[in-house]
This record gives sequence, C-alpha cells and structure tokens, in this order.
Amino acid sequence: MTGIFSKYKPFYSESLKLAIPVVFSNLGHTLVQTSDTIIVGHFAGTSSLAAVALVNSLFMVPLVIGMGISYGLTPLVAQNNGRGDKRECGMLLSNSLFLNMLSGISLFALIYFGTMLLIGHLDQSPAVVTEAKPYLLLLSLSLIPLLVFNTFKQFAEGLGFTRQAMMISIWGNVLNICLGIIFVKGMFGIHPMGIKGVGYSTLIDRCVMATVMTIYVLRSKNFKEYLYDFALKNIDQMRGLQIMKIGAPVALQYVFEISAFGGAAILVGTIGLVQQAAHQVAINLASMTYMTASGVSAAAAIKSGNYFGAGKREELRYSAIANYHIVLIFMSITALMFTFFREYLPWIYTSDKEVISIAVQLLIIVAFFQLFDGAQVVGLGVLRGMGDVNIPTLITFLAYWVIGLPIGYLLGITLHWGINGVWYGLVLGLATASVLLFIRFNIISKTCKPDEEPKLVAG
Repeated sequence: MTGIFSKYKPFYSESLKLAIPVVFSNLGHTLVQTSDTIIVGHFAGTSSLAAVALVNSLFMVPLVIGMGISYGLTPLVAQNNGRGDKRECGMLLSNSLFLNMLSGISLFALIYFGTMLLIGHLDQSPAVVTEAKPYLLLLSLSLIPLLVFNTFKQFAEGLGFTRQAMMISIWGNVLNICLGIIFVKGMFGIHPMGIKGVGYSTLIDRCVMATVMTIYVLRSKNFKEYLYDFALKNIDQMRGLQIMKIGAPVALQYVFEISAFGGAAILVGTIGLVQQAAHQVAINLASMTYMTASGVSAAAAIKSGNYFGAGKREELRYSAIANYHIVLIFMSITALMFTFFREYLPWIYTSDKEVISIAVQLLIIVAFFQLFDGAQVVGLGVLRGMGDVNIPTLITFLAYWVIGLPIGYLLGITLHWGINGVWYGLVLGLATASVLLFIRFNIISKTCKPDEEPKLVAG
C-alpha cells in the first residue's frame, strides 16, 4: 500500500486540487433540487413532494442534454492549453456560448410545447400533475441562464480555475434556499406560493449565478490572454462541430443514464404516490454522492486532456488510475454512511412515516451501488478528456436501456417486486457501465504510444 501511495501521490494531489472545488460546484446543481425537495416536503406536503419527483424525472433529461453539450468545451480547452494555443481557447468559448444559448432556448421550447402536454398522460395522480405543471415551466425557463453559467464555468475549469465557480454555486444555493422558504411559506407579506415558490427561487438563483460567472471570466486578469479572440465574428462551423463532436455524445451519455432513472421514477409512480415520494428521497440522496463523484470525473477529464494534448501518455494513465482510487475510497465511505444512517437520513426530507419506511429500504440498495456509480462516472471523465466519447455512449445505452431499465420493469412491475425490484435493475445497469468503461479505458490507454502526435481518439 505504501508503494502504491508513493507511486500515485503526485497525481492524487493534482486531482484533488482540481476536484474539490468542482465537487462543491457540481453539488450546487443537485443542492438546488435538494433544497427544493426539503422545503416542499416539510412545508407543502406529500402530494407536492411527489410532484417534485415527477418534475425532476422529466426535467433531468433536457437538463443533462444542455449540460452535456456545454461539457464539450472543457476537454478542448484543456487540450489546447496543454499545447500552448491560448487564442484558440477564446475562439472555442465564443462558439460554446452561442451553442449553449441556442440549446437552452430550444430545450425550453421542447418542454413548453412537448413535455407540458405529455405530463398528463403518464398514469400519474391528477393532484400531482396539477401541482407539477407550473413548477416544470419555471424550471425549464431557468435552463437558459444555467447554460450561460455553465459555459463560463466549463471554460474556467478547462484552464484549471475551479474555485470561483464553487463559490458562486455555494452563495447561489444560499439565495435559493432563502427565497424558496419565503415564497413557499409566504413570508414578509408574500402570499404562500406552494410548489411554484421553489420554481421562482430556482429561476432567480440561476439568473444571478449566470451574471456573476460571466462578469468574473470576462474581467479577470487570469483569462485576459485567452480572450483576445472571444468575439461574435469567431463563431464558425468548424469549431462548433468540434464542440458538438464531444458535447453531443456526452449529452447522450447523460441522457441514457438520467432518463433511465427518470423512467424508473415514472414506473414507481404507477405503483403509488407514497412510493414515488420515497423514490425522490432516495434518488436525491444518491444524487449528492453522484455529483461529488462527478467532480472527481471532471478533474480526471481536465488532467487527461492536458496530458493527452501534451503527448504524455504514461502520466495520463497514472492520473486516471489515481482518480479511480479517489472515487472508490470516497464512495466506500458514503456506502457505509447510507447503511448506518439509513433510519435518520429520510427525516431530512419528510416527516411522513410511510414514506420514510420505504426510503429506509431503498437506502440499502443505494449503498450497494455507490462503488459502481463512482467508477462509471470517472471512467466517462477520463475517456472524455482523451476525446473518446462515441463508444462510451454506446456502453451507457446498453447498460441503462438494454439491461438496467428493462430488468427493473421485469422485477418491479411484471414480477411484482415493487419499488425494490425497479432499483435492482438500476444497480445492474450501473455495474455493467462501470465494468465496460474500465475495460475501454485500459484498451485505449495501453494502445496509445508515447511518441504519437496528439489527436482526438476516434470512437
């Protein structure tokens, strides 16, 4: 163990230095939903909590499409910075901002004209659907400022500046929580808004975050030499396609995973309202650890991109393995936390004892899949940094939609195992993804020769 630690110690340090701020920044996205869930669960009731579960299951797909496209910028910036091409980084930022604003507007239109009509035909409780619609509309509108924020966040992180987005996310969540409580309960003369209140608080929070992050990047001396070519005239098809060649498959990777969990929420909703509320509690807790692991994944993508762009293949492999070590240790700790504190954690979200009793059972399953979840997200990050996105996209589709969700339906609905059966299918999907992505990483990293000219991996 001492020998392994000495071998990887420099890579642990550099990864953690990048990962820790990204972890807090990524947690910010999940904490928005967490705070919304807690506020609604305590101040609006079980029906409203089930409505939050339904909306989140539908909203997460458009959300990860937009965020996945924005993630296409990071490895390109990291690779060009590794080569010393700073002006290219600014031109990539111009194209990424245009693409992300376009995708934000398009996704809002998709939700407004599509999902809002679909939501009434999913065999859900009428009371839940009634509360869900206005909340979904406000969340979809918040996509546009969120993707503007993410554009500048991914640019800064690609250059190794991760702390600032973390601070903005933390203060943004403080604002979201304060406004959410005020709007939902009806304080300071404001009429109680119920579930719509957390929709308004989220929209305001994301507008403020987008404004502050944009000002920081455009005015900071850290980025001055990178922004000489950040201009409207440098929006072109070639760089847009470069970003989309990475961003679109990354978006699909997230879609296949998140939509499987969203599909699971809809399956659970056909079982019962209480089970759907319990599912929301369990999935929200699991999302917290997932977003922490995704911070390690982001650091892995940045360092992989740097080493890949500089042609340092041996360092790339050591860095990737170090990130696997970090995430597996962390997820082992969270698995133990979910196991030993399962009786207490659901009380954070609700005081409904029936919901809590089901959530307690689910947290055992959540604990079990922690290692698989961490391993698969780091595998995706390492491969993304190298530009290898197409085969990993096929792996995620196979894992979640060919194996995970169908088996969840078979066990939970067909064989009447209930909500636990649906979650067993999700565990199997995560396990499949983690194993196949690690195999893919080994193949790619061992076949890349140190003296090759750096280029994006095909596939």
